[in-house]
Parts: sequence; C-alpha cells; structure tokens
Amino acid sequence: MGVPSKRRTSRSKKDRASHFAFKAVGVTKCSECNAMTLPHRACSKCGYYKGKKAVDKQKRAVRSAKRKKMIGK
Repeated sequence: MGVPSKRRTSRSKKDRASHFAFKAVGVTKCSECNAMTLPHRACSKCGYYKGKKAVDKQKRAVRSAKRKKMIGK
C-alpha cells in the first residue's frame, strides 16, 4: 500500500476542503398559493407545478390514510 511521501499542510488541507461549505438553498414562490417551494418540484401545499395541477392532494391524503390503517393492523 502506498504511503504519502510528504505531510499535507494545514493550509493545503483547508484549500482542498474549501468547497465543502454549506450553500444557501434556493427557493421560489408557488404561482398558485405563494408558498415557498424548492425549484423544479411540485408545491407541497397545493400540488401545482408551472401553473398546472401535478399532484392531487386530496387523493394522496386518502391513500396515505388507507396505508396507515393497513400498517396499524
């Protein structure tokens, strides 16, 4: 197995890890309900994406309730 021939300095280590910092998350406003959402995703509040209905929130709520009942038994 290879062994490093020289010690990595603390400055070199910091330079290498400089891009590991957290970046700010970009958020956008939903065109229908003005809730803050992640870009390129359907709104979690109303289910719209780019002005069109992408997710039916009522159907999804009923479906998840059924699943919870089945798992509980």
